[in-house]
Amino acid sequence: MELRHVRVFVAVARAGTVVGAANDLGLAPASVSEQVRRLESGLGVALFERTPQGMVLTGHGRALLERAQGLLDHAEDVRRAVTGQRRRVTVGALETLAATRLPGVVRRLAERRPDLDVDVRTLGRKELLAEVAGGGLDAALLLDSGMRVGTLGFAAPPGLDFLDVGEVALRLVAAPGVAAPGMGPRRNGRPGADAGTLLVSPPECSIRMAVERMFGAEVPRRELTSIATAREWARQGLGRSLLPDFAVDGDLASGALVALDDASPAPTLALRLVWLRGREPGLRDVLYAMSA
Repeated sequence: MELRHVRVFVAVARAGTVVGAANDLGLAPASVSEQVRRLESGLGVALFERTPQGMVLTGHGRALLERAQGLLDHAEDVRRAVTGQRRRVTVGALETLAATRLPGVVRRLAERRPDLDVDVRTLGRKELLAEVAGGGLDAALLLDSGMRVGTLGFAAPPGLDFLDVGEVALRLVAAPGVAAPGMGPRRNGRPGADAGTLLVSPPECSIRMAVERMFGAEVPRRELTSIATAREWARQGLGRSLLPDFAVDGDLASGALVALDDASPAPTLALRLVWLRGREPGLRDVLYAMSA
């Protein structure tokens, strides 16, 4: 089993087509197909099912994919040890987490492993998960809940592992003049008589998903472009908003926003680091810095 064949296999598994993998690798499609066939012949099993829609991993292919990236990572470690090149780790995060949580992680990594270079990429959750599954990111930091990736309500590719490295408390907040009794979410399944408009982020946002779990469809919503915009509109008295603690703690301390007391407590989300199964050895220092 040659490493070049394993690299091509991983590229085809990520792209889903021979042509897509060939474009990613800068090779001719015929060369990609031939290398996949040689790998299958050497292993004595079929790794892909060829379909009109593309290349679909078989059970043998999924088993290899879980281990293939680890093989490539180990080979890269050997190459760096021989050549003296520095190791580079690429971590992705949602924009708000990149601004508030990643600086401490990068600092701890620099203290623990000064020989390690860390790249940070800011992407939406869908792009983060696709990049992790495809190997473009070593790991990603996002918000979730439950005992598996995607329990909050979003789709996740197979083969991901995760570690919860913290919690993010959500706060239902409004400007002081808006924080009147009865402004909370559902009570006994019904909204308060003077329930106000909810200022919400777009549907793909993790905080918006938490809003949909907490509030009934009968509570009016105004959709805005981001968490930051919802926070600012709440500050100006245009409604109430469910926001993460790191976005509103300063405003709560200054009195620009107040927490709305309610019988239904706001949920707490997990700060979750996800990576492709089999890559734990190469991510040991990142996991340590995340959980410290």
